[in-house]
Amino acid sequence: MSTPVLYGPIGRAVRKIAPLLETDALGVYVAALSMWSAAIGGTVTVSSRGNARPVLLWSALVAGTGRGKGTALRAAQHAMNPALGRFLATHTTSGITSGASLVNHLWEQQEATADTEQGRDVRVFVCEEEWSESLRRVKRDASFTGKLRSCFDGAPLRNTTKEEAQVVESPALVMHCHITPTEWVKNLSASDAAGGSYNRILPFLLGSVPMLDDDRVSLPKVDGSELSAAYAWATARPRVTTLAEDARPLWRLVRRYARILGETLPETQAVFIERTAEQTLRVAACLAASECSEVITEEMLSAAFSLVRRSVQDAVRITKGADAPKVKRQPLSLGDKVRARIEMQGGRATSSQVLPYVGATAAQVKALPGIVVTVERSGKSGRPATVFTLRGDDSHHAEVPEPEVPIQRPAESARNGATVVQMDAYRPTTTPPPEVALVPKRSEPTTDSNPFLALL
Repeated sequence: MSTPVLYGPIGRAVRKIAPLLETDALGVYVAALSMWSAAIGGTVTVSSRGNARPVLLWSALVAGTGRGKGTALRAAQHAMNPALGRFLATHTTSGITSGASLVNHLWEQQEATADTEQGRDVRVFVCEEEWSESLRRVKRDASFTGKLRSCFDGAPLRNTTKEEAQVVESPALVMHCHITPTEWVKNLSASDAAGGSYNRILPFLLGSVPMLDDDRVSLPKVDGSELSAAYAWATARPRVTTLAEDARPLWRLVRRYARILGETLPETQAVFIERTAEQTLRVAACLAASECSEVITEEMLSAAFSLVRRSVQDAVRITKGADAPKVKRQPLSLGDKVRARIEMQGGRATSSQVLPYVGATAAQVKALPGIVVTVERSGKSGRPATVFTLRGDDSHHAEVPEPEVPIQRPAESARNGATVVQMDAYRPTTTPPPEVALVPKRSEPTTDSNPFLALL
């Protein structure tokens, strides 16, 4: 597994606070880069082969519950707030689950900032910490994914309403999401990625969460002066970033790597990494802007490629099991279910302890081989009970003769006329048969042959 290079002032800020975090430093770096791209996305573009494209970086932190996704997000905000001022507080949103609401949000922000000194502002940082819930909702709106693709490409967005048409010319929207690997496979199919809707998002699997000895330590203050100056430089006017000559050999290698990998992997995995080269170029442009540069050097491109290559590896790991055939559990036979119930009851089970749980009648159970059925009574007038045992264990179903209890007449007291009852009158005069004394206790299932496993 490749280790990404934490480059530039953003990387230095992350490295400063990482030792005090119970999360993977990679998650902090990725979230911070997405925030940075959203902040400069309205003015900075990158040019390749004559086409200028936005530098918007869409990312997803993929990890199980409690594995530090939220901690990484909060740490990234701590690292970026000194440089970005109130940008994150005023431009962060979530819960956009339809194409109409997405366009309406951008349009309203555009209109609200039309008369400001900086002009119309269409930058938005969409942070979905419960992305799986949003994914289930957006499936109801067929127009959402198309508008999502337009946002990534910076293409115009339109809504037609009864009052007026809402038009956003150059949206600068960035998505940052949190999701578990299971929910990723469940909600993001290969067909969704093949349509281009979700292969624009760079997924990153977070590593194991380190456990710190003292959780009372607060994060140190981050010096944001260098990145703050870069933010002012990047947003002062439109900036077009291009590749330096020394970076072009590596750029050709990146494009070749992306093509070979796409042709080698299965289609269900390849669709998620089709934009490897473009994503590398966007990351490199963001790194260049963080150092007030309109030129992408070989070092910047190499650092960007190390990050995107890690995302490619993680995307393959996440989707590897998506097309694997699921192993179906073989259904248990009626005999297996009955034996498991009898063993769970210690080798002797009544009909009420067996029949409701196996979905069979008493006649069907009696017909099973290896099952012994006896009828027992509790006393001479008690209700008979059907008892099931396993063949070969006769001690459980041997009929026990009831001892005859002779009743002795009580002696009368000559003194006060009270009736005195001798306790021996209720004790049997003979020793109980050996079968009664030797009835074994109900056995407990051993760990080697757990009958509960047969019921799963």
